Amino acid sequence: MTTPRGKLWRCSKCGRRFANKNQTHFCSSVRLESHFEGKPPKTRQLYEAFLAAVRSHGPVLVLSEKTRIAFQVRMSFAALMTRRGYLRGHLVLAERRDNPCFYKIETISRRNHVHAFELRETAQLQGELANCIAEAYRVGCQEHLRS
Repeated sequence: MTTPRGKLWRCSKCGRRFANKNQTHFCSSVRLESHFEGKPPKTRQLYEAFLAAVRSHGPVLVLSEKTRIAFQVRMSFAALMTRRGYLRGHLVLAERRDNPCFYKIETISRRNHVHAFELRETAQLQGELANCIAEAYRVGCQEHLRS
């Protein structure tokens, strides 16, 4: 069940907000810095560049979870997993976008397709990946459900 537009359901245990009532999730409290421990500075630089690309579209909540860093507006639309000198990530798009910047695409539902990528250079945040970040942000706002 989806909450009314504008109102988010809050988990009573961890306080996280969701667009769907009783959304399945793992409650966790992880420091963002823990994702970068033991990683080279490039990993953090790539994260900061990705965050700036996301924030260029509007405000975003950064959720540091046990295995990933998620990005949420009304719903989570992107996530990153830190690696040694690069990031693995995914974007949730309303339609499949077959593109070489994605190494895997999973269809979750008719309007939610998870596009996996590796971010190794900030230059990748231009062109098609930048366009997809913009689209994923709109999915996070749930604009794709208005049509």
